Amino acid sequence: MKIKFCGLTRPEDIQFANELKPDFIGFVFAEKSKRFVTPEKAKFLKSKLNPEIPAVGVFVNENPEVVAKISNAGIIDLIQLHGTEDKIYISKLRDLTDKKIIQAFKIQSPDDLKDAEKSFADMILLDSGAGTGKIFDWRILKNFDRPYFLAGGLNSENVSDAIKILNPYAVDVSSGIETGGIKNFEKMKNFVRKVRS
Repeated sequence: MKIKFCGLTRPEDIQFANELKPDFIGFVFAEKSKRFVTPEKAKFLKSKLNPEIPAVGVFVNENPEVVAKISNAGIIDLIQLHGTEDKIYISKLRDLTDKKIIQAFKIQSPDDLKDAEKSFADMILLDSGAGTGKIFDWRILKNFDRPYFLAGGLNSENVSDAIKILNPYAVDVSSGIETGGIKNFEKMKNFVRKVRS
């Protein structure tokens, strides 16, 4: 079971990640997010990250040229699209960079899963919203076949159930490992322990 810590913003967060060794970490490049980092800051943080841990860049309806520039500069290893990007957008991005693409989908009904299933991206992420920290009704994923990152309201209290019920490809956590909007080492450690046990 793979783990992604998303929304890292401080050198301490990177230190925590290096110690706990998640399978991915995420930098958020969407300016409206409280976890927003500039490409310069992400580059600095990436320089401190264990090179074995891939960094994912999270974008929301960003100009494909901007996404490609950050990707090709080696600041991130994978791209995550969290807006209304479509097949045309993804094709354009693929012309500009060879980085793998994760497309996020907000799941509120079984109909939302149809779009996710047909996604043109390399990987998909299923979420309850854009960093809302709330879970959705997992039962609608019961017969969903495509491998996915599960996000939305996960924490050390509920992640074991999520894995037992759904067996996703990866679990993605952000607010569930924070206290007062800051990444918390104990919460991160507990989350990893629960997933890996």
